[in-house]
Amino acid sequence: MSKVGSYIQEAYDELLHKVSWPTWEELQQTTIIVLIALGLVTAVVFGMDLVSKNVLEFVYKILGK
Repeated sequence: MSKVGSYIQEAYDELLHKVSWPTWEELQQTTIIVLIALGLVTAVVFGMDLVSKNVLEFVYKILGK
């Protein structure tokens, strides 16, 4: 049990004293960047889905199915 307690104490100490936490402004900036990147990736995937749907509908129309 002392190993578990020691691990928790060391982890707490590391989080408190050794981790470099971002400032509130840095956190806001990186959050905005992530949201913009998420929007771009979503738009690209949506576009690829739309194009593949239209291509497959065209192929099925040609094949008469």
